[in-house]
Amino acid sequence: MAVKIDRKIKGYAVVTPDDKARETAAPAPVADREAASSEAKDNVIQMHERIERPDVLIGSTYKIKSPLVEHAMYVTINDIVLNAGTEHELRRPFEVFINSKSMDHFQWIVALTRIMSAVFRKGGDVTFLVEEMKAVFDPRGGYFKAGGVYMPSLVAEIGAVVEEHMKSIGLIHDPEMSAHQKALIAEKRKQYEERAKGASAAVNGTAAAREEDVAVTGEGTSFPPSATMCHKCSTKALVIMDGCATCLNCGYSKCG
Repeated sequence: MAVKIDRKIKGYAVVTPDDKARETAAPAPVADREAASSEAKDNVIQMHERIERPDVLIGSTYKIKSPLVEHAMYVTINDIVLNAGTEHELRRPFEVFINSKSMDHFQWIVALTRIMSAVFRKGGDVTFLVEEMKAVFDPRGGYFKAGGVYMPSLVAEIGAVVEEHMKSIGLIHDPEMSAHQKALIAEKRKQYEERAKGASAAVNGTAAAREEDVAVTGEGTSFPPSATMCHKCSTKALVIMDGCATCLNCGYSKCG
């Protein structure tokens, strides 16, 4: 086909089949790209799974006996099981209730449990509740629970219960002590008990006195009554050994 040229030719180039292929694959102009991007955004489908409360939930109830209140408190934490029966099965706290005969703290307990349940149902990482609650201090002072563990407030003990429950369902994992640390703690406890027995026998010469010196301070513990609180594990298990403060619970030593 003949083409009439009306203007002066200033230069020319031969277009090959490869040049035509590159021109076809060239990026679209900015305006075209923005239009395509806007159209793609309009086509995005936002998916959201709304979890309704099942008719039956599994849970656990924990008893709190604090010297700050006359009657015991019972903390019930119910869990929901996600992806049940699959390899991705996960158990998460869904709601919490606190019951007691005492009505002195009714208002703030109801408010606390409703807020906690709302956080549980919101999803995401809910383990932050433990640290927030355990950091609440009573201006009147805290107390030692059974076992010699110090609790700065009643709210902190509720937080400790939540932490215990989260550990039981696998949401929180305790850093395990090494075999060397466990052996060291066992050795220190044995040394202290032997020294206490020897001192008691030398002073009183009776088995009753030896038994009194190593009496337990709580349920299932064997920390001496003279022990003080360890600032690392908040347990009443700090004793003086060889002129150095040593914890018989976590192995902490002031002398390193």
